[in-house]
Amino acid sequence: MSDYGLWPIVVINSLIFIIFAFSFTRPRSGRDWRSFGTFSAFIVALFAEMYGFPLSIYLLSGWLGSHYPQINLFSHDAGHLWYTLLGLTGDPHHNPIHELSNWFIFGGLIFLGFTWRFLHSAQRRGVIAVNGPYAYVRHPQYIAFIVILLGFLLQWPTLLTLAMFPILVRMYIWLARQEEREAMEQFGEDYAAYAAVTPRFFPRLGRRGLIGSKQDK
Repeated sequence: MSDYGLWPIVVINSLIFIIFAFSFTRPRSGRDWRSFGTFSAFIVALFAEMYGFPLSIYLLSGWLGSHYPQINLFSHDAGHLWYTLLGLTGDPHHNPIHELSNWFIFGGLIFLGFTWRFLHSAQRRGVIAVNGPYAYVRHPQYIAFIVILLGFLLQWPTLLTLAMFPILVRMYIWLARQEEREAMEQFGEDYAAYAAVTPRFFPRLGRRGLIGSKQDK
């Protein structure tokens, strides 16, 4: 069987990750749908090259062929570009980079699900989410998405997904700022106090936000 042209697998894998992301993001506004659509495009582009057609390998085939003449460029293993470029040997599915990528992908998915519990609970009660991961950073859900995308780039980098990654990161930063403005309009000084002691993306080691604040008791 060919290493590529496996379009049913492209569809199945894409749907698994897109549906999982949809279940935790629940897009409502046009802004939410644009963000979700861009994430979905990243996932489809990734699996299309992983199992459908290796566009990046094709475009880089001249350079790769001259530098790595011993490699069958259109085998599935050659699609693990970090494995090829770093001169690693053995099964590419069991090298340290691939294993690290799995930690990022599945750890990010687990963290996203864990985060959603606190966000959903706060939204249901109409209060600020300040417990769990929200005690350390204001936007843990976007951190989870960025970690997942980074894991995919470590596992199977492509020209298209490498170009899309900074766009998605920039979009998540923009969404975070938009949500903060909306939260300020809704919660006023309570949210300002929370934001004053809780970083946006990078937690302060040894410090916590408004754990047990009156907004989320």
